[in-house]
Amino acid sequence: MSFELIQSQSIYQGRAFAVCRDQVRLPDGKITYLDVVAHVNSIALVPVDGQGRVWLVRQYRHPARKTLWELPAGTLEAGELPEDGAGREIREEIGQAAGRLQKIGEFYLAPGYSTELMHVYLATELRADALPGDEDEFLDAEAFSLAEVFAMARDGKIQDAKSLAALFLARSFLPG
Repeated sequence: MSFELIQSQSIYQGRAFAVCRDQVRLPDGKITYLDVVAHVNSIALVPVDGQGRVWLVRQYRHPARKTLWELPAGTLEAGELPEDGAGREIREEIGQAAGRLQKIGEFYLAPGYSTELMHVYLATELRADALPGDEDEFLDAEAFSLAEVFAMARDGKIQDAKSLAALFLARSFLPG
């Protein structure tokens, strides 16, 4: 199956992403236009403390018009390696550093329209070591038992797709 990019035109350049309109030749030879959100890659963390609790953040998400429970996550800075971004984000979002970061997977958030690839890390051996957070983020961090976190996911109290996918990836790495 062969898809050929003929031309890409920038439609919008924002703070967090760009939108391009791509002209593409399909495998049957027809030409179509596809809109693509060009977004930098990102990371998500499943932080587990010494008591076996998972740390979540509560954050207002304007497009959803509500406050959501999520795993700590963020975008990579220019030239930043995923593991370095994971180490930075956990300190910014829950005020703790991870003594151990283990990559447990990666996935595209919305491959039908976005280029964003998310790297997922299990973060353990946590210790207090905060960094200042982003100025536009207002987060509350809280630890929950594994049973509570998976019940929150099952009961629809965690509605964030990246958190649900990362928790699924983490299941085989978590005790019990």
